[in-house]
This record gives sequence, structure tokens and C-alpha cells, in this order.
Amino acid sequence: MRVTRITAERVAIRLEKPFVVALGVIDAADTVFVKIDTDAGLTGYGEGVGIGFVTGETSETVLGAVKAFEPAVVGASPWAIDQIHRSMDRILVRNGAAKAAIDIALHDVVAKAAGVPLYEYLGGTRNTVETDMTIGIGEPAAMAAKAAELVGRGYRELKIKAGLDYAADRQAIALIRQAAPDARLKVDANQGWTVPGALAILAWYADQGVESVEQPLPYWDIDGAAYLRSRSPIPIMADESCFTPHDASVIVRRQAADIINIKLMKCGGIYRALQIDAIAEAAGLPTMLGCMQESRLAIAAAAHLVAARPNVADADLDGFAEFDDSAVVRRAFDFDVPIIKLPDTPGLGVDLAF
Repeated sequence: MRVTRITAERVAIRLEKPFVVALGVIDAADTVFVKIDTDAGLTGYGEGVGIGFVTGETSETVLGAVKAFEPAVVGASPWAIDQIHRSMDRILVRNGAAKAAIDIALHDVVAKAAGVPLYEYLGGTRNTVETDMTIGIGEPAAMAAKAAELVGRGYRELKIKAGLDYAADRQAIALIRQAAPDARLKVDANQGWTVPGALAILAWYADQGVESVEQPLPYWDIDGAAYLRSRSPIPIMADESCFTPHDASVIVRRQAADIINIKLMKCGGIYRALQIDAIAEAAGLPTMLGCMQESRLAIAAAAHLVAARPNVADADLDGFAEFDDSAVVRRAFDFDVPIIKLPDTPGLGVDLAF
């Protein structure tokens, strides 16, 4: 079986309302869908979402990179995912979202060829994944109202964005804890804090029952993260500090995190995500599978990976929930808040209007 063609198409899906984080504002899921055709009649679908202030990519650069990767993919066996990644890395470094789009489509093809769902192809035995829901930065009272609404809908775990103002961050958590006393809470500062500021707030967060704090410091400050981790009363999670397996090995060696957040769009897809998870697992660190503003296609790929890897202790796969992608993604997974139930059809189980 050989790849005969790659087709890519950009689709912009507006969010219900802008999503505010410490790094910037996201108001659309500006995504690139990829289709890989083979001479065996099998088709695989993938997705790449670039967010400039996180991955350094946009939909335009993803389209360009996918085009640049064609010589590495067309004519190759879709089973040769390792070799295809090596070839893509020689063509362009980084460009994780573009590589993820191709990687996801290749995994869709080979799982279809094997006749099993992707989670089973990856070694998994379960088809359900529980996700949290994220609350963007806003007025603390509005964030608390949102928390109450989400818990009322059935979510049991909430991720709270922070990092613009320490006082507002404290107030938001205090009000959210009152509004959702039984919810599991995580905080994501998106690189917005300093070491002294983080130290001053972490003990208070621990008293509020916050379970972890994600990327409190700038991505490059590994020394600061190691120092903070050694003194924090709650676990520290690395996100923007970890794009590659090499990044994961540095974090492990420097003891700079307790948890690693893996995102397919950062690392280049399932192949590299498995490597990062293996490095973390060998070091005794759990991982989380996160997302950005992806449609149900890329969310499905991440959920299959969560279902297959016991070291993935948590899932933050809520990106699809704030917009309607039904005009493009015709079939995906079932979602009964907060449970993603993956289909038992071969591959991703996703179909596109492509």
C-alpha cells in the first residue's frame, strides 16, 4: 500500500465567543483538514491547527508546510510513519501542527488497514475518555457562574485560565470554589507568572484544593520551573515548555515538572506523543493529553491515544465544545458530558465533508 495523494483545505470555524488566555485571545478555530489517499482505496483524515502565540504556526503556514511535506509522503508506505517523520524533519523543523495533520491521517489509514479502532491499534482496550472543561479569563464572578453552569451540565473537572493579574486569579478561584465546591480544579497560567509571584500564590491555591498548576513561568525558564517545583505544595505541569521528546528529556533531567501536557499540535502527532509519554512514564511522571481549538477530528485522535496509554492520567480535550463543526465533521465520537465515547469502527471513526 502506498500514498497516492495529499489534499489539504483550510476551514475557519467561529467560536461562540472569544476565549481569553494569558498569551492572547482566540476567536476562531482556524484549522487545516488533510486527506491522504492510498492505492489500496483507503483514505485517512488528519487536522492541523496552528496558533501563532503558542506553536508559531497559522493556517497559512500549515498549508504551506503540508505542501512542502508531499515529497516525504506521496509514494511512501503509510506504515512507515517513523521514516516519514524523519523525512519531514529534514524538510522543515518544528511545524508541529502540519506534521500532526499528516501523522493523524497516516494513523487513520493504518488502523483502517488493520480493521480496528485506532485506540485498539495503539494497544488500548477501552473506548471511553473523560475530559475536563476550560474556563477562560474573565471577570471572576462571571468565571464562577460559568463554573456552576459546567458542573450543572455534568463536568467534574475544571481547568481555570490565569496569568494576567494575581489578585484576579485569587478572586476567581475563591469564587469558583464556592460555586463548585466538589469540582476538581486545575489552573493554567500560560506562562504569565514570575517565580516570586508563583510562590506567593501556590500555597493559597493548595488551601483551595487546586490539584495542579500548568506552565506558571515562561516556556524557556527551565531553571525557574525546577526551583518552583522543588518548593511548590501542588504539582507543576509543563505545557509550552514541552514540544518535543528532547524537551521532555530535559524537563525530566532537570526535575522541572511533575506532569507533562502533551498536545498533538505541539509535538507533531501521535508518533511523537507516544515518545514523550514513554519518556515521562520511564521517569515516573504522568502525562495529560491537551488540545487547542481543534475540531472533533483531532480531538478524536487525542482521545484514542488517551484510551490506549495508561500513563496518560488526565484529558483536557474540550476544544471542540465551544463551536459547531458539524458542517465539516460529519461523524466522530459520541459525547455525553463529560465522557467521550469512541466508535468501534476501524481507524479514527471520523468522516469529513471533504
